[in-house]
Amino acid sequence: MTKTPDMTAMFKDVMGAFPVDNAAMQDAFKNTASLNEKLSGVAFDAAEKSADISSTWTKETLARMTEMTKVKAEPADYAKAMTEFASASAEAAAEHMAAFAEVAKKVQMETVELMMAAGKDMQNEATAVATKTAENAQAAAKKATSK
Repeated sequence: MTKTPDMTAMFKDVMGAFPVDNAAMQDAFKNTASLNEKLSGVAFDAAEKSADISSTWTKETLARMTEMTKVKAEPADYAKAMTEFASASAEAAAEHMAAFAEVAKKVQMETVELMMAAGKDMQNEATAVATKTAENAQAAAKKATSK
């Protein structure tokens, strides 16, 4: 009386009605992985350069502090050392911040280039898929009308 519907057959029919091009899926995955690899490379390069800038800045600051804390002959020499330290620190800050800005600028330019190239690749792939789909539809229409 009551028959349980065969869900396996139903899903098979549904999936058959929407064929998936595995090669296209693999290509999309490979393209995405390649883009991620390139973007990661840009990020890691920027992180390495930023770490180098920070390390250099720290070493320079410590060297200036060592010089500032040395024993002086006159009390006025301590004020002079503090002034020189503050002046050198301000100058170094400007230089190192400019270096950080250059790193950020380079990251931005490389990221835009990668995204533009990826967009162009995606556009070319979409055009190829649309062309193939149109050809398949025309072939199916011709086949249907010839029967």
